[in-house]
Amino acid sequence: LGPRVAALARIMKTNIGDIDRIARVVVGGALLMLFFFGPRSALGLLGLIPIATAAVGYCPLYKMLGISTNPLEKDA
Repeated sequence: LGPRVAALARIMKTNIGDIDRIARVVVGGALLMLFFFGPRSALGLLGLIPIATAAVGYCPLYKMLGISTNPLEKDA
């Protein structure tokens, strides 16, 4: 478990900053509310994606595009 976790941590460096995380939780929560209280469309479940990326602090799309909103990573 140890070497695998260390390898995964090297690959998945935090690339989401605090403001970005807050925005993702708000947007994800709004989409989930549409699922539970609005038209009850399965598209509302897409709200889980921004919430999950905010919780982990890593966005694979940002990695592919070379984007980082994490100020600590920009300094490194």
